[in-house]
Amino acid sequence: MIAKLEPEFMPMIKVINDFKSAVAKAESQKVTVCVERTNSLMATYTMDVFKDGTGHDDENYGIIERIIKTLLWAKGGFRVFVAGSKVIYDRIAADYCVGGAREFDFNFMARVYERPFEVCYVENVADAPKENDAASPIGRHLDGCRIGFDAGGSDRKVSAVVDGKTVYSEEVVWFPKLQSDPMYHYEGILEAMKTAASHMPRVDAIGVSSAGVYVDNKIMVASLFLKVNDDDFEKHVKNMYINVAKEIGDVPVEVANDGDVTALAGAMSLEDNGVMGIAMGTSEAAGYVDMDGNITGWLNELAFVPVDYNKGAMVDEWSGDYGCGVKYFSQDAVIKLAPKAGIELDESLSPAEKLKVVQGLMEKDDPRAAAIYETMGTYFGYTIAYYSLFYDIKHVLIMGRVTSGKGGTILLDKANEVIKTEFPELDKKLKLHIPDEKARRVGQSVAAASLPKIK
Repeated sequence: MIAKLEPEFMPMIKVINDFKSAVAKAESQKVTVCVERTNSLMATYTMDVFKDGTGHDDENYGIIERIIKTLLWAKGGFRVFVAGSKVIYDRIAADYCVGGAREFDFNFMARVYERPFEVCYVENVADAPKENDAASPIGRHLDGCRIGFDAGGSDRKVSAVVDGKTVYSEEVVWFPKLQSDPMYHYEGILEAMKTAASHMPRVDAIGVSSAGVYVDNKIMVASLFLKVNDDDFEKHVKNMYINVAKEIGDVPVEVANDGDVTALAGAMSLEDNGVMGIAMGTSEAAGYVDMDGNITGWLNELAFVPVDYNKGAMVDEWSGDYGCGVKYFSQDAVIKLAPKAGIELDESLSPAEKLKVVQGLMEKDDPRAAAIYETMGTYFGYTIAYYSLFYDIKHVLIMGRVTSGKGGTILLDKANEVIKTEFPELDKKLKLHIPDEKARRVGQSVAAASLPKIK
């Protein structure tokens, strides 16, 4: 199926399937790639590629490079293993280093995992590290008196939850991304928690939902602290949630990425597991609850996962890479497609205001605006099929301001059409949803409150 306004879109899933078909008819060899993260946890992917030196080395590298990139940003890791091809290994190692094509990824992962990033060669596929995963049964604990805190970029929400019932909730506007003094953040978070605590007889547990990357409740990377310098981040930010919790009392605290907590809230409202939540706003945010109802500890930073193999695709300014999700499932995608649809947007408007213009046209059933959402729906259908190579998914919840109004319905309908037509097997097990009122009632801060288990 062709993407209406971007016929040059090359879905990753189609490119990989076509590659596999071509390899099946040629001389081939197996290659395994592995990505290692904390506690020797390992994500692996094995596939047949063309035999080295048979005229297809560039094709092999192109596919394996995209799969490594996907594993890194979906699962996370500080060490990559390439087994079975020295030719591919040499090119990957040249990418992931200072000055290499993937220097951004190289530095980001080293910072998250506090380990030097490295690429290792394994001669034989049989000797490659084995898949090793662990998921935590976090969340859905509603006993006792709990604080749930949700740290957003423009407002912070807190709830006091007693035996699963919200007894108090508040939303306070704040500006964390503009503040360089970490005490602004610390005092704001502490004040929210103290307010919630004052509405309960005691505090038994604290759960936090926040954008960013968290390891053992430590803040590794988070856009809320954008203006804080590295020294202050290390001294005052990294353990901020742990330290704030200590001021409330010696109680269990659990910090999780807001995408995972969104998926958890969805799983609680759907009363099912295998839920992926994708929020389309300023960027693409994602979370995942596995088939056992657990949060996996994976990165789920799908904004940086490649979805379009077309090398002429728009480049993400931050990572410097092409064809990544942020330019397909966010307000950037709407703005990118508007001129192709024949909609001229005033350049003096902010991205959020440009999105509102398109949404205003959509509410009037403007066919140009509809074409934008149809195109994004095509992107999305193929991309969910690609994500399903790495995630076991039964439900996908789409949310965020890009999906509000009539546009979200068109996007969802088109994605469903792609999956039904192109991936009938996947269609049998997968449902796409826009959250209903019930899902919205299980708020982010209430789901966050359910994260820790009371000792």
